[in-house]
Amino acid sequence: MDIISNIKPSKEEKKLIENASAEVIKKLKKIRYITPIIGGSISKDTYLKGTDEVDIFIKFNYKKYKNKTDKISEILYKDLKKLFKVSVIHGSRDYFHVNYKGLTMEIVPIIGIKKPEQALNVTDLSPLHIKFVKKYPKLKDDIRLLKAFCKANYLYGAESYISGFSGYAIEVLVIYYKSFKNVLKNSLKWKQKTVIDCKKELKNALSELNSSKTVSPLIIIDPVDKTRNISASLSMENFNKFKDIAKKYLKNPSEKFFKKDISIPNDSFILKIIQLKGKKDIVGSKIVKVIDYVKLNLNKEGFKVTSSGWFWENEATFWFKVKNKSLPKYLIHKGPPINLEKHAYQFKKKYSQVFVKNKFLYAKITRKITNVKKFVNKLLKDEYVKERVKNIKLL
Repeated sequence: MDIISNIKPSKEEKKLIENASAEVIKKLKKIRYITPIIGGSISKDTYLKGTDEVDIFIKFNYKKYKNKTDKISEILYKDLKKLFKVSVIHGSRDYFHVNYKGLTMEIVPIIGIKKPEQALNVTDLSPLHIKFVKKYPKLKDDIRLLKAFCKANYLYGAESYISGFSGYAIEVLVIYYKSFKNVLKNSLKWKQKTVIDCKKELKNALSELNSSKTVSPLIIIDPVDKTRNISASLSMENFNKFKDIAKKYLKNPSEKFFKKDISIPNDSFILKIIQLKGKKDIVGSKIVKVIDYVKLNLNKEGFKVTSSGWFWENEATFWFKVKNKSLPKYLIHKGPPINLEKHAYQFKKKYSQVFVKNKFLYAKITRKITNVKKFVNKLLKDEYVKERVKNIKLL
């Protein structure tokens, strides 16, 4: 089973990325007051085949710009737009996208620091992360394996709509456990609030870290900055999902664990979603809110979602199954006991058809919609849905 050859960039792919990146760096060097460097997984050579995004960090001198950290994006933009056609991506510090030779160059302004305590934004730590990971060149392919494993199972990404593992968290896991397979084996032992501390700098991470950084089920201490939990975005659902899939893989290793499964179970209802334009993290979180809204209302109405899933390629696809495709014409709603006269009076005033059973009041309510498809189509017209996606339809 040769997974590596399927996930590792070819020589031609690497050359294309290297040449395009070098050309962009050369152009950026025309801006005299900054130092551009290649960042992210490209700089560490831990990226996967098919990667079409290159991180370029733009370092500003610490002494000169430390008091202007909220201005460096604005300063850079004035000169950057003279060199390229630029898209602005808003964030805690704005960054930029430049399309160049089929690649997206993500240009991120940072303050150049030598020590983690100098960081004024989390992105300022990025060059220190690169330096740390590059100390372990023999683990590059194991890192690729874990990235591909997580990506195929929708666990790769710290964005709010994914709530999985960031690329850096994956790199640190492999460095800590020394191989891809060891990560999977040891994950079966993870309990809630397991702490992974490469440098063993904290005696009791749960008490020493800020409480806001220990809400995730797994705490991975940043080897570069011991005050950070780099798995803070990991949800309990994905923590358990990772362990479950790791167990299945170890029991029966197969290439299928490295390939995205976009199949939809038979007899499912399917929603196709066209997203709004904007930053992927924000747009993605809006899609998740719509999906949660649909599931919540289906359950609340009584259709009861039994299984569901979603994936996002060019457009988002959400599928779900329900226990009840149709509901009785009448809903029986339990009210207060009859001896609570004030509450009983209010209940009778609210509902027209009321009866008593075992000393409790019940209301017989006529459902407006009893069919699941009609109910979902009505939901899709709600303002809550319409303001969060460009288009959504039930197939």
